[in-house]
Formats: sequence, C-alpha cells, structure tokens
Amino acid sequence: MRCGIRGVTATALVAGLALAATACGGGDGGSGGSSGGELSGTVTFWDTSNDAEKATYRKLAEGFQKEHPKVHVQYVNVPFGEANAKFKNAAGGNSGAPDVMRTEVAWTADFANLGYLAPLDGTPALDKTDDYLPQAVGSTKFKGKTYAAPQVIDTLGLFYNKKILKDAGVGVPKTFAELTTAAKKIKAKTGATALYLRGDDPYWFLPYLYGEGGNMVDARDKIVQIDDGAGVKAFKTIKDLVDSKAAVTDATDGQENQLKALKDGTVAMAVDGPWDIEGARAGKAFKDKENLGVAPVPAGSKAQGSPQGGWNLSVYAGSKNLQASYAFVKYMSSAKVQQQTTDKLSLLPTRKSVYDVPAVKNNEMVKFFKPAVDGAVQRPWIAEGNSLFEPIKVQMNKVLTGSATPEQAAKATGDAYRKLLKDYK
Repeated sequence: MRCGIRGVTATALVAGLALAATACGGGDGGSGGSSGGELSGTVTFWDTSNDAEKATYRKLAEGFQKEHPKVHVQYVNVPFGEANAKFKNAAGGNSGAPDVMRTEVAWTADFANLGYLAPLDGTPALDKTDDYLPQAVGSTKFKGKTYAAPQVIDTLGLFYNKKILKDAGVGVPKTFAELTTAAKKIKAKTGATALYLRGDDPYWFLPYLYGEGGNMVDARDKIVQIDDGAGVKAFKTIKDLVDSKAAVTDATDGQENQLKALKDGTVAMAVDGPWDIEGARAGKAFKDKENLGVAPVPAGSKAQGSPQGGWNLSVYAGSKNLQASYAFVKYMSSAKVQQQTTDKLSLLPTRKSVYDVPAVKNNEMVKFFKPAVDGAVQRPWIAEGNSLFEPIKVQMNKVLTGSATPEQAAKATGDAYRKLLKDYK
C-alpha cells in the first residue's frame, strides 16, 4: 500500500465492528482521557487492511482493551480504495473522523499538510524511536515534525508458481525481456499466461520506471522526471508485454483479478507484495504452500527497482481522546504487536529488534522481503506524493488500450505534474 494506490476498490464502507457497545469517538465527540493515571473513553480505529488481514488486526486491537480495560476500541475496517477520500471528508467536515487511522505511507504528508493529523513528537505514541528502520521513518515526517508511527514496511516482489515454471522448463526471469521470452514456453507447455500485469494501479508502474533508470520527480531539486526517456521506455514495456501476450491485464479490479488468476493457476507470475501472501496461499494452485515462490521484481534494460511502501499509524488532530489514542498507536506499533503481525500475516516489521526474534528471522517471506525492502526506492515524501499517481493511472490505461503512444503518455504525465507542482521544472 498499500503502498501508491494499491488495494481493493470496494463499493461501501464495511460496517464498524464495535469491540464494545460504546458511542463513536473521534470527531463525533467521544470523550475520554485519564483518571488517576488510568486511560478511559473510546478510541475509534480505522483499519485499512485487506480481507486476509483484517481479522488479525481486529484481534490485535482487542489486545489493547485487555491492557486498558476502561478504554473501548471501536474497530472499523475501511476498504483501502475508499479510505483516503473518506478520511478527508470526515476530517474536513469535522464529523466522523477516527481517532487513529492506518494510513498508507504516501498519505501521511498529505493529511499533515491539510492540518488533519496531530504531531506526535514528545507524545507517548512515539516509543523507542531508535528501534525503527531508518527508511521506515522517512514517510512519517513533514516539515520537521513527526505525524505517524511506522507500523509495516513493504515493497513489491515477483510471486511465481514453481510447478508451472518447472513444467515449462524455464527459470525465474531476472528481467522483463527474459520473462517475454519464457512466456511462449509457459503458454505452450502449461496453457498459463506468464504474467498478470496490474494495468489498473499506477503503484505497479514504478518497477518498470525504475527499471529504465527513471523516477517520477526529483523532490530535492524540484525537477519532473517522468517525461524523460526512461518514462517513455517504461510505458513501452507494459504495452509490449501485453501486445506480445506475455501478460494479461485489466483496467479495473486488478487486485482481485490478479490474485484470482494466481490462485487458480491461470497465470504463472504476478508482481505483488507481502500483504497478499496469505491470500495467494488460499488458492488451489498453492494447496502445497511451498509451491509459491517469491523473487525480485524483474529488471528493465537499465536497473532493477521496486517502490518502498508500507503503513503508518496516525492520530486525528481533532480527536477528543488524544491520550488514549497516543497509547493505542504506541501499542499497535510496539515490537510485541509487530511480531504477532509477522507471525500471522508474514508482514514486515518496522522495528529492527523484531528481526532478531527467531520466528521472524526464520519466516521464509521475511527472508526474501527484508533484503528487498533494504534495496527499495523511496518515493518523494511530499504533500502531493499521493497525487502523482492519478496521471500515471490515466496514461497507463491509454497506452494499454492503444489510445496513446508511450511518448504521448509520458509527455501528458509530465504536463500534469507541472500543473500539480507549480514550482517544479
């Protein structure tokens, strides 16, 4: 999510699951605080995890109530595709915003810039900050203040069906060029398409862009980069993969369609993240869990790279129960809870100490994704960072449907960036 705009696009907000029969907190006036040093009141928590993860996060939230019996946590699972707009509408209207939200890393600076988040510096929410991975901290900062606690870090990898590749007599491709070559054997010998390409979500465009040595912008020198030669080549790569039938794509519902194709064995490979490990293993193609392999995202013609993603925990500036909200963030980002998250979901911790726990150190997906995260490309942590994706999404669709050339798409994206980023060249 997460990392980007990744995630399930749903049609309705999932009903709030109250962990106790209490009134709603946050902007709706849930009161609380501490009495004699004991926390009390209501904390409303918006969790943006997916269907395979949400039961675990709900149970973790219940654990906070056990430690603070006078605090009631109202858990609400908000579909990722709706969460950004719903929070902005609630916070901007001063009605219905949660006390704590699980925010995608690109949202933190955006929400902070709008004044919707409480600074966490000097509060109990930030605990043992030296234990956080340095790269996880970057997205929590905005204009010299800290607006979130890092909870999960991730990046993209290449999920592959070991049996299909073996039956086709091909190895795991290290480049997209190798993948295109292997696709013919995979189709001929197994009937499967080589790759599901997420044409609906611009977050998945970044490995193609990085693979050509490009980037969206240079935030330090304020230069738009996506319309250079690397951007053109990236758009051409996704077009060529689909036109050659090495990949299948879909302009909508890519999250669900990709996962289903991988689970059913109709595709051999998909670029995905650790948040979908458990979802993939629920499919018939992976009844033998060992059949799911993970490798680095294939390289382009110049480099190999994948975006850094993840999730933070932020507190709404208008919360009526800040002290309990700070404590909830501290708890949910603690080493203990992060270890439980890894044990249950194979998600990567943001705390260095958790990687020393044997169960985490020996987790097969952590073994792959931790080095991948260490080498991931950090996105620009600017207020407009999340808005950089929509122009890519529009142009990806145009390229894949043939209504724009790669050159036209790159230029149009660059033009959109300069309108958005007024002081960028």
